[in-house]
Amino acid sequence: MLRRQRITIIILFFTSLVVAQTTISGVVTDQKNKPIIGANIYLEGTYDGDTSDDKGKFSFSTDETGVQTLIISFLSFETKTITEAVSKLNNLQIKLREDVESLDAVVISAGSFEARDNSKVSVLKPLDVVTTASALGDYVGALQTLPGTSNVSEDGRLFVRGGNAEETQVFIDGIRVFTPYTPTTNNMPTRGRYSPFLFDGITFSTGGYSSEYGQALSSVLLLNTIDEPDQEKTDIGIMSLGASLGNTQKWEKSSLSFNVSYINMAPYLAVFKDRNEWKTPVSAAQGETVFRQKLNNGRLKFYAAFDTSSFEVNQDDINNTDGIDFKLNNNNFYLNTSYKGVLGDSWAINSGVSYTYAKNTIGIEASDIKDTDNSVHLKLKLKKRFSSRFKLSFGAEQFVTDFNENYKENSIDETYGFDNNITAGFVEADVIFSKDLALKLGVRADYSSIFKSTDVAPRAALAYKSSKNGQFSLAYGNFYQNPNSSILKFESDLKSQKTAHYILNYQYVNDGKIFRAEAYRKDYDNLIKFDTAFEGFDSNFNASGDGYAQGLDFFWRDNTSIKNIDYWLSYSYLDTQRDYRNYTTSAQPNYATKHNLSIVGKYWIDQWKSQVGMSYGFSSGRPYTNPNTNKFLSERTKAFNSLSVNWAYLLSPQKILYFSVNNVLGLKNINGYQYADTPDYSGQFNRRSLTPASDQFFFVGFFWTISEDGTDNQLDNL
Repeated sequence: MLRRQRITIIILFFTSLVVAQTTISGVVTDQKNKPIIGANIYLEGTYDGDTSDDKGKFSFSTDETGVQTLIISFLSFETKTITEAVSKLNNLQIKLREDVESLDAVVISAGSFEARDNSKVSVLKPLDVVTTASALGDYVGALQTLPGTSNVSEDGRLFVRGGNAEETQVFIDGIRVFTPYTPTTNNMPTRGRYSPFLFDGITFSTGGYSSEYGQALSSVLLLNTIDEPDQEKTDIGIMSLGASLGNTQKWEKSSLSFNVSYINMAPYLAVFKDRNEWKTPVSAAQGETVFRQKLNNGRLKFYAAFDTSSFEVNQDDINNTDGIDFKLNNNNFYLNTSYKGVLGDSWAINSGVSYTYAKNTIGIEASDIKDTDNSVHLKLKLKKRFSSRFKLSFGAEQFVTDFNENYKENSIDETYGFDNNITAGFVEADVIFSKDLALKLGVRADYSSIFKSTDVAPRAALAYKSSKNGQFSLAYGNFYQNPNSSILKFESDLKSQKTAHYILNYQYVNDGKIFRAEAYRKDYDNLIKFDTAFEGFDSNFNASGDGYAQGLDFFWRDNTSIKNIDYWLSYSYLDTQRDYRNYTTSAQPNYATKHNLSIVGKYWIDQWKSQVGMSYGFSSGRPYTNPNTNKFLSERTKAFNSLSVNWAYLLSPQKILYFSVNNVLGLKNINGYQYADTPDYSGQFNRRSLTPASDQFFFVGFFWTISEDGTDNQLDNL
């Protein structure tokens, strides 16, 4: 009897276990009702789970009770969670959405080129900035090989899609740089102030850019300093033009990098004389430093740069037999502090402040000019990630400019200047409908104290992934920019200049190859006009100018088809006219070129331990006015051609010998013509060609890196 009771109890116990177990089941499909094979389904915090079969079905038992969380996950799809009573987790119909943050997801690419190692789509790499033969170590020179830029070799700045150089703004870590180029004189190209050695990411936007960025009619260039160096090292450079020294130190939660250089053109010009009469050749000193500090929830960066330069030169002038004497002394200081971090609950913050001090002392014949610019940029940006499919950014910023100029000539002693505060706010939403479709909507408002007016600029961009490797993008936006200091120092009763951008882009990326094609249209309004030869105190200014720019850009890069060879080709067609400045009618500006072609190639030769490179640039003729024809900007110079080569040879893993020659064929390029102010005895205006100061430029350097691993070198910097 007792034995039967024990058996009965055991049977009842196991029966209760069986009864307590619950079966969880269902089917996992994608948004098109196709079964997902191999999805992982399990109860959170337990070992109870299953994997979906070839029909997407799953089924497993659990002895858990009450409310539980069921997790369904699969590679390249968003993880889904269901919190419900276990008894209701059966016969589930589960649809997973594609992970819109995966590597093959659509990205908005209209008008934007990226150069960074961790970008989904990089048109260039940071390495390209200094290994492009024609760039001479200047990030601006490398970007001039991309479509959308016009070759203005005597200037050196970025001219983008029919816009002049002032229409492109530069930002470091998201904060404005007010004086990005070293000052120079006519027919002598400038360079970007900042060394590429401390940057690991560049975004070059030729139009349609985010509402986060303002006061730029044509383009923005974003430079990002290195977040964290990989090791401690020292870089030493000895060059035909001077010397450089760099060092990086790392600690547990912080790091410090600096780079200094000194340039003196006197020894070079003693060997390779140019067409100028130098009284004091160019000399310049530059220094930069970046300090980085890891904090609990973010990173603080402190960036500072200074440079000073001076020269005196006498240049030919058709109206002055003795030439024109020009001297310049420049001092520039830039300070940038930025913070990027998280605030919790999917909030992120990005803030910063920059200060620029720039002083130029200029002498032109008997005239003495002193310019002083003090400018500040303050910025706060917040971002909320509601989900992987919806993100909202908004922020505010303040631009403060105090500009003063003192002009002396004989008995004349005048002071000009202006103060201007611009207060701006922006908001932008990123909506990701799927891996194939994304939308960006934004609006920006700028209030200018000098004009006492507010400009509101809506912007939008849409991207659609048409195939595994190809996608289309559309972009539209309004963009405003105040006139520059050469105008505002004389007249403040004006208004902001305006453009509207329309862009259609196609991009194909596959296995080290990238192809981009882009069509665009830009409409200009409120451009500044005046009635004198140059901006002056006696000019009558107004904002009645207008214009347009439209064209096609093409880019192709391939670094996998041919072993050890990396090359790219870019071509731009530009149709533009504008009526601005002292133009008598609407015409193609004298800096604009209708056709631009660049071919860049790099080849690594194992046997020679060398990288050799070439860069070819072609631009069609530029407009100029011939006073003998009485037609405005109706004639064209001959086409521009230049072939540059370079060679980097590894003497040892950490020592490099570097050579480069710009315009190696010595082609005679003409940038334009200067005509006499008065006609000769036959009634004709004589002219002289405006040519580069030298047809070729030679560079030799020795670079030595002393690093922890003993193999790191400056090939990435050359």
